Amino acid sequence: MNQFIEHTALNPLVTNLDIEKLISEAREYHFRGVCVPPFWVEKTKRDLLDTDIQVITVIGFPLGYNRSATKKREMEVAIQDGADELDIVMNLSAFKSGDLDWVKIEFAQMAKLAHDHEKILKIIIETAYLTNDEIIIACQLGQEAGADFMKTSTGFAPANPLTGTQGATVEHIKLMRSVLSKEIGIKASGGIRTLVQAKALLEAGADVLGCSASVSIMKELEIGN
Repeated sequence: MNQFIEHTALNPLVTNLDIEKLISEAREYHFRGVCVPPFWVEKTKRDLLDTDIQVITVIGFPLGYNRSATKKREMEVAIQDGADELDIVMNLSAFKSGDLDWVKIEFAQMAKLAHDHEKILKIIIETAYLTNDEIIIACQLGQEAGADFMKTSTGFAPANPLTGTQGATVEHIKLMRSVLSKEIGIKASGGIRTLVQAKALLEAGADVLGCSASVSIMKELEIGN
């Protein structure tokens, strides 16, 4: 299970002590990666240099409606600081306005910048705000633009008033997997707090899990074994 988990600390009040704890726990459980705010990338990379744990950060987070130039500059700084993977929030404002060509162009620009530096690009589509048809369209745009992963959520969106869904759901992962080619990964994130949830999302087609409850999930696994 640990190899699927990106141990995450994106709370707006995250402190240096929280980051130290995240790094220590990632070492102990040898998680796939850690996902930290851009401010903490440089320290996190430095403290994990002797491991193969990936350092992930977020771009345009959590609302996504930054200008493309702003997102690109965020990426450049994050890459300079040592980020291995970049989780970028889709511009939902443009998407909901029907500017799909613009959204795809931004995706492609972000993918090129990431790949030029041999980094991984994940696109957060924020499924709680989307209909099933919109999820399909967003996944298609990301795939066509060269994304490495499509990601469900920031973890900050409220529950969808129409569907009640929030964060990662099995139904959305299955839908995304049905659209995406096997070369494109899926990162499930948002509200993953139990081993049962984690297993269900992986079985539905997720390749990576973004969790802040990573340690408790691992402890559940240990108790079960």
